[in-house]
Amino acid sequence: MAATPSTNAGATEEMSPSAELMRLVNAYQVSQALHVAATLGVADLLVDGPRDVASLAETSGSHMPSLYRLMRALAAVGVFHEGTDRVFSLTPLGACLTGDAPGSRRNYARWIGTPGQWRSWGNLLHCIRTGESAAKFTCGVDAWTYRAQNPEERAIFDSAMTGNSRAEAEAVLAAFDFGRFGSVVDVGGGQGHLLRAILLAAPALRGVLFDQAQVVATAAPAFAADGLADRVEVVAGSFFDAVPAQRDAYVMKAILHDWDGREAIEILRTCRRAMAASATLIVIERVVGPPNEDAERKFSDLNMMVQYAALERTGPEFRDLLAQGGFALREIIPTRSPLSLVVAHPAAGA
Repeated sequence: MAATPSTNAGATEEMSPSAELMRLVNAYQVSQALHVAATLGVADLLVDGPRDVASLAETSGSHMPSLYRLMRALAAVGVFHEGTDRVFSLTPLGACLTGDAPGSRRNYARWIGTPGQWRSWGNLLHCIRTGESAAKFTCGVDAWTYRAQNPEERAIFDSAMTGNSRAEAEAVLAAFDFGRFGSVVDVGGGQGHLLRAILLAAPALRGVLFDQAQVVATAAPAFAADGLADRVEVVAGSFFDAVPAQRDAYVMKAILHDWDGREAIEILRTCRRAMAASATLIVIERVVGPPNEDAERKFSDLNMMVQYAALERTGPEFRDLLAQGGFALREIIPTRSPLSLVVAHPAAGA
């Protein structure tokens, strides 16, 4: 008989090592259940109050007996609450599975179960044996090309990254004052969510959103809606070739962890060529912690390996990488999110 994920909030006895290991082994079941719930949007259906499973099934287009089994399983791990007569309501965890909640994880839960991501993790063993990207082995092309060839999955991925950025931007702004600068370039800034948050927090600051043409093509209206059209410039290009020059600060959020050492150094050198000696580089990434702790960042590191044959880095690894790219590490500033700000300046003579 197969064991189930054992995260019963009502259990009072300490779990045995064997039972705890079995809970970890079966954690994939919770991930897939959350993916299905997010895809069906059942948490959003509970925003206005409790509903019985029959109405949830009808609205979500689901098979009612099967949906009940999904909902009761997720209620057992605290995502929903099951009342009498198969009526379900949101818990604080479940509220984070709604689409418009602060800190929403709905789109991330949708993404982790998409074929490209789910199947790639199934080939982690190949990745560990060879050092190659499991995504490329699984899909036949690198993860970026795969998503370009599968626009539906790419849209889910993009929305997942945007959802993560909302919570992360708040944490970054709480930890660092961008008002000290006159101008900032968001290198590889996507649709500009972080840059918009920075500009709104620092009214005198001017910004440049820099990313590939197809990425930034639709970014301008969001800046205009926030009243920022006259304070931002949207520039298309590749950070392997050149970035906008002679600004005060250069921000790169979740960029370097997508690339191995050689390509990450190339990106840094591109930025260095554009920067004055007085400029500041702010790399916003996970910084891997010491042995026997920091599971979130270390499993994120595995995800970078699976997806891109890339990595999350430790503090010393960032110091060495920056030095090879022409920078001197100044400080690492943690935030209340998993991300830290790795602050650097152009190295003398670089």
